[in-house]
Amino acid sequence: MRFNVGIIGCGSITRYRHAPEYKANPHVEKIVFYDRNIERAKSLALEFDGRVAKDLDELLNDPSIVAISDCSSNEAHHFHTTKALLSGKHVLCEKPLAISVEQAEEIIEAERRSGKILMIDHNQRFTKAHTKAKEIIEKKELGDVLTFKTTFGHKGPESWGVTKSNATWFFRKERSHSGVAGDLGIHKIDLIHWLLDDEIEDVKAFYGALDKVDENRNPIEVPDNAVCAFKTRKGRLGTASFSWTYYGAEDNSTTIYCQKGLLKIYHDPDAQLIIEMHDGSVVKYELEQLQTNDNQTSTGVIDAFIDCIVHDKDSLVTGREAIASLKVIEKILQG
Repeated sequence: MRFNVGIIGCGSITRYRHAPEYKANPHVEKIVFYDRNIERAKSLALEFDGRVAKDLDELLNDPSIVAISDCSSNEAHHFHTTKALLSGKHVLCEKPLAISVEQAEEIIEAERRSGKILMIDHNQRFTKAHTKAKEIIEKKELGDVLTFKTTFGHKGPESWGVTKSNATWFFRKERSHSGVAGDLGIHKIDLIHWLLDDEIEDVKAFYGALDKVDENRNPIEVPDNAVCAFKTRKGRLGTASFSWTYYGAEDNSTTIYCQKGLLKIYHDPDAQLIIEMHDGSVVKYELEQLQTNDNQTSTGVIDAFIDCIVHDKDSLVTGREAIASLKVIEKILQG
């Protein structure tokens, strides 16, 4: 089974992750690119041997296109993903699913009406260290989980985005909405929910625009840092920090503290999962390097999405799960 896929939005996330992963998937025949800036679409079509849709309707009305990646900016997901679903396309939507729970609920309704697959790109679930950690937690090899701490930070989206400038949409309230919380934080919130089979309910948070400025040298309108304390539905306690001002190496680490020991995930570049037992023994797993902005490797998300389509499987990251994480983001921004 081979078919065409479409991508909405031709920024860095498309160039470095979605497009190359679709290109490598044996079920994908051709990628059709759409962007309001048609030159960006033409550039990626040339790079990945695809073609260009001149407007959104052309993309969504193309019967050869079975699936769509929505790689547009946050505020546009509600419009693009909803329209794509109701046009009969399966959709892989970049995170966050929407800029509000209310808009996300409308997307879920479109999914229900369409009968198509909606999957959200919470890609941290798919890394080998995280899947191994989940297996250990589920088997209770270290007893019950008690507490956790997690962080995700890098030097900021202006160094990652297609324009490489402080004019990035990530810094604009009307487009990004949640700043670093919705960009990086939501990844780790979804990860904690998935790893622990639990949901964060109570949130205490501080956030601010500590250092980033826009193209006019004014402080940005959204937070570039957030520090949080969490309590889950099952009573676990945890802390989290999310940052666009980690001006050294990227940090995407998590520690899970259990009754019999702890799991350190992505603390060590050579041993991506380390188990330290109560008796002092240590087990190290050498699995894979974590994908970073500077180390682009396959996320596994595209392959999983295509596999769901080909074999008529349920979404591996559902809209309801995305809404659970989005609710936490809303609580963080309430302070």
